[in-house]
Amino acid sequence: MFTGIIESLGTLEELKQEGTNVHLTLSCDFTEELRIDQSLAHDGVCLTVVALDGPRYTVTAIDETMKRTQLGDRRPGDVLNLERCTRVGDRLDGHIVQGHVDTTATFERAEPQGGSWELHFSHPEAREFVTVEKGSITVNGVSLTVVRSTPTSFSVAIIPYTWEHTNLGRLQPGQRVNLEFDVVGKYVARMLGDRR
Repeated sequence: MFTGIIESLGTLEELKQEGTNVHLTLSCDFTEELRIDQSLAHDGVCLTVVALDGPRYTVTAIDETMKRTQLGDRRPGDVLNLERCTRVGDRLDGHIVQGHVDTTATFERAEPQGGSWELHFSHPEAREFVTVEKGSITVNGVSLTVVRSTPTSFSVAIIPYTWEHTNLGRLQPGQRVNLEFDVVGKYVARMLGDRR
């Protein structure tokens, strides 16, 4: 489980295809603290550390993960948001994030708001893809609060710290991002759908 509070940025060093799996090798400022078999969220995607090599570590993404997320768009040199799992007893500063990406969204635009930014995204329409104003959404692993919401779009407001310390400030219009909708909202949508 994660909180959506980004711990650090990692640089993608290498992608290596092996059958339908893709091995991603990254470097970050806490590689020496990692261990084999540890879960780590990469732009909100929970992946397992499978190898350590000095300042670099490797995780493996299966075919389903590559199809459902934007990891297939990534190239060496790209910067990913990183978060290690929450420890039992730690504060839950963001919201409950599973690291299971539901779909991708397209970044539309960033509107300056006099010290902050409102970021706009569009996504496919589906019953379980629910956002509500003032509710939670995870974008590239970052826990954010929804400002505006429609069945196929939403916006979030981010402060300068988030702009500078995550990869959200580097987004370009048309770029895909990973979305994880609020887990409680997904269960409610499923239960209401099953009653119809």
